[in-house]
Amino acid sequence: MFHWLLNYLDRNTDLPGMRIGEYISFRSAAAIILSLLIVIFMGKRIIRYLRRKQIGEDIRDLGLEGQLQKKGTPTMGGLIILLAILVPVLLFGDLSNIYIQLLIISTVWLGFIGGLDDYIKVFRHNKDGLKGRFKIVGQVGLGIIVGTTMWQSENIIIHEKSFETATYEVVDSATGEIDTRTVKYVAATTPDKSAKTSIPFLKDTELNYNLLTGGNDTLAWLVYIIIAIFVITAVSNGANLTDGIDGLLTSVSVPIVLVLGILAYLSGHLIYSDYLNIMYLPDSGEMVVFAAAFAGALVGFLWYNSFPAQIFMGDTGSLTIGGLIAVFALCIRKELLLPLLCGVFLVEALSVMVQVAYFKYTKKRYGEGRRILLMSPIHHHYQKKGIFETKIMMRFFIISLLLSALTLVTLKIQ
Repeated sequence: MFHWLLNYLDRNTDLPGMRIGEYISFRSAAAIILSLLIVIFMGKRIIRYLRRKQIGEDIRDLGLEGQLQKKGTPTMGGLIILLAILVPVLLFGDLSNIYIQLLIISTVWLGFIGGLDDYIKVFRHNKDGLKGRFKIVGQVGLGIIVGTTMWQSENIIIHEKSFETATYEVVDSATGEIDTRTVKYVAATTPDKSAKTSIPFLKDTELNYNLLTGGNDTLAWLVYIIIAIFVITAVSNGANLTDGIDGLLTSVSVPIVLVLGILAYLSGHLIYSDYLNIMYLPDSGEMVVFAAAFAGALVGFLWYNSFPAQIFMGDTGSLTIGGLIAVFALCIRKELLLPLLCGVFLVEALSVMVQVAYFKYTKKRYGEGRRILLMSPIHHHYQKKGIFETKIMMRFFIISLLLSALTLVTLKIQ
């Protein structure tokens, strides 16, 4: 909104400084500041309202230290995160940008699914919440929307770079000798609508989903939609499982979102994408504004969600956080980096899968179920071992920082 207003004023008035709206850096800074302020100042009012309405978490006794003291803590705090993302993006983002439109739709879609789950738990007093199959239907629906848009939209393209070489002479000031040097530069870019994604660690290697189906466009579209559904479902559910300790999911997600924002900026910049040898995606740099608002919302939410939590995000927040990370990665063609970048989510999900599978196997074979971990997801295993939850949260946060740094390093390891 402000982006359009400032551009209008720049074109039609002589007011100084109106061109500032063109700069992603300015709008991203404004988005993250506004996002933080919304959470900090609106969060207190929302928490009071939820307490007054007695919208609190019904805690199940799992035998964890300090768990029952959290009973009655307001939930559905994900609404604060949604508000802190959408308002800055609507104000400072370019709403004509297809990537921004897709991310806004994804935010509302995921927030609705998570909010419906929390509503059933809180107001209908059903601890199971929204049935799993309906959550899956919602995630599949978003995967179809994202996959179809990425495949069909004429505004989502890759630009293949064409290179030329130039030769010039350099005179050595000390010896007076003439040295001839040759440089390679981007001479032009050609739009390419093919469905490609980056393969980490390999130089000049990209996966074209069309090749998986022998060049059949219809089948390739279906394959891409299946991949989008899998990525969104996996990351969203992984984030949902990670949300079990005060501040854990929020803190772990901040470096992930920041790295995605950096990758979006580099991918949308011709010079930087050429230097790092990554795909050039025109207009993807606008997603930095969304990433800034997203990161600001998460950092701000820690104001109230860090131990001892004054509010829980509920599925309204956790499903949205994971789903948005997945959609963002798909938009910048970096979904194959998610196992590394979202390694904490992956381990949390695997810990549950391995625990359940081993329990069922041993029950069938020995007549009683046995466990590998004291409790799953894995953060509860460490709680059972007597490690205080704040220490668990900080250690997982440090691991996420390390994985995020390694993800950025992959840009040069190829």
